[in-house]
Amino acid sequence: MTAPSFPVIRLKPKANPRPVRFGAPWVYADDIVTDRRTKALAPGSFAHLEDANRAYLATVTVNPVSKIFARVMARDPETVVDPAWLEARGAAALAHRARLFDAPFYRLIHAEADGFPGVIVDRFGDTLVLQPNAAWADVMADEIAAVLARLTGCRTVLKNASGRTRSLEGLDDADAVLLGSAPAAPVPVPMNEAIYMADLTGGQKTGLFFDQRPNHAFVQRLSKGADVLDVFSHVGGFSLAALAAGACRAVAVDGSAAALDLAAQGAQAMGVSDRYVTRKGDAFDTLAALQSEGAQFDIVVCDPPAFAPSKSALERGLRAYDRVARLAALLVKPGGYLVLCSCSHAADLDAFRTACTRGIGKAGRAGQLVYTGFAGADHPQLPSLAESGYLKALAYRLT
Repeated sequence: MTAPSFPVIRLKPKANPRPVRFGAPWVYADDIVTDRRTKALAPGSFAHLEDANRAYLATVTVNPVSKIFARVMARDPETVVDPAWLEARGAAALAHRARLFDAPFYRLIHAEADGFPGVIVDRFGDTLVLQPNAAWADVMADEIAAVLARLTGCRTVLKNASGRTRSLEGLDDADAVLLGSAPAAPVPVPMNEAIYMADLTGGQKTGLFFDQRPNHAFVQRLSKGADVLDVFSHVGGFSLAALAAGACRAVAVDGSAAALDLAAQGAQAMGVSDRYVTRKGDAFDTLAALQSEGAQFDIVVCDPPAFAPSKSALERGLRAYDRVARLAALLVKPGGYLVLCSCSHAADLDAFRTACTRGIGKAGRAGQLVYTGFAGADHPQLPSLAESGYLKALAYRLT
């Protein structure tokens, strides 16, 4: 077979080719020889990446307007990214999820770790929500949708164009219906014996966060008969899971009235509305207000948005995690549990744990670290990409 006639891009002489050879999934613009020709390459087009000595490294997709200039698609120069290529990788991703879950509610494609650079796909029954966060996937969104629909039997594919990543790629924020028709109402999602209501067209991200599934399950083991506070609750992630496991009461705090309304709908669908309270407000202000009210809980969970989405925001983000831990620790009964989460790419586990432990100490509390959790197995990590292990959850038993 003749290798595809792709343009060639090349690493600068001082750029180290070994990371790409050993599995790194992308190359930054600073490491690429850029001239008028390379800058003129269309975002989302394909090229062969060579080292400074003209040795082939990978078949890549390029985006001259992004800091990530090249994303590795394959390590075979004869590779062509076409429907057959998409189907092979999609089938491999689906086979893994089919072993994990009995019900069709999960993350189907987790970007680089599933061989789809920059692509997120979540499955909600017979609907797929696609986030094409890289230029190549935006160009090929219709092809990706058609292939995944055929593999899964799903009738609807929605394109979600929200999020910071697309803007960094120079992409628009226009959502679309790629196949079928958008659901007219929130979709009930069964998970860990709870029911979550996912807004697939107007909610955050794809409508629901599947990544916390194993951490919800851990909190459920502590929840029978417990009084639970769920801060940054979104649509009721930890609080509805706790109620499903027999918590006597759960309070959900979030700044979004729409998210809390979906949480309340989930509680109603579960038949636990009499044990569920929602409270709209800024999380920091509400934590302080609960302390002034003398409130105490057996379990306090804080699952904030990414406080440190980039290296430049790291120190500020760690201070925010410290503050959350301090305020939340004051609300935990002696012998109770404090669960703290981070979805920040830039804050690794050690830095996050240090910030949380420091905040707990500032509250005059101490205790045991009894659990460290990560995203579920439908969110695989790429060993050569630290950012794919973004989610961390820590559970402390406080004295």
